[in-house]
Amino acid sequence: MTSGRTLLAGNADYARGLARAAAGAVIFGFPMMMTMELWELGFHMDRLRLALFVCAMAAVVFGLSVFAGFRDVNDLFDDVLDAFAAVAVGFGVSAVMLAIFGLLTAEMTMGEWVGKIAVQAGPAAIGAILANKQLNGPGAVERKREGDAGYVSELFLMGAGALFLALNVAPTEEMVLIGYRMSAWHALGLVALSIGALHALVCTVGFAGHEAQEKPLLAFFHFTLAGYGLALAVSVYALWTFGRLDDVGLNEVVRSAVVLGFPAALGAALARLLV
Repeated sequence: MTSGRTLLAGNADYARGLARAAAGAVIFGFPMMMTMELWELGFHMDRLRLALFVCAMAAVVFGLSVFAGFRDVNDLFDDVLDAFAAVAVGFGVSAVMLAIFGLLTAEMTMGEWVGKIAVQAGPAAIGAILANKQLNGPGAVERKREGDAGYVSELFLMGAGALFLALNVAPTEEMVLIGYRMSAWHALGLVALSIGALHALVCTVGFAGHEAQEKPLLAFFHFTLAGYGLALAVSVYALWTFGRLDDVGLNEVVRSAVVLGFPAALGAALARLLV
């Protein structure tokens, strides 16, 4: 009898976790769901790039599930289940929201349906996996591994945060347009601003390695420069995925990456607040 009640309680907790995941997918994913460029990308985006994007997002979701899954577990198999659940929620929420917006119609081909849903599902899945931390009650229990993140884990979280925030603007034409209108001095100024903002947040947000936080110079080399490097790498990947680097020169690539690197750097710095 007791085991049956425990099972029911566990199922109820998991159901509440899935409900939070759906809410998180909507809250974190709606900026991209309401972006016209992504509607078009779902139709004509190169299918290899789309497949790589879905795989990359699934890998990020799995990594995040270790720190912020639906349940307070410490088992790799449960982390995998949480990641699969978050991806499924991401696809489901994306399909429902796009249908409600009238962006999925009977006249479209199955390939266009799949493309539009898949390109939206990644950010929605990240929102789903982060919902446990962001939407849980004030008395929620912290997952045991959240406080045990080492340096490599912190870098992963920074990369995930950079990717998530960069995805909100990477598909837009403004990233290329701003880069085109900037001079070299503007670009250098934006680099300095990005690094400065990242460093200020790294010293206050609460990354692992208290000795680094107590010594700003050590934190600068340990986290800030590494985080900005990750932000630039993520920016180049996102721009390439959405076709913003096709048929452009190296100068345009660098400037677009620097522009997108600003929100990506902020995402890297704020990742520890989300997870």
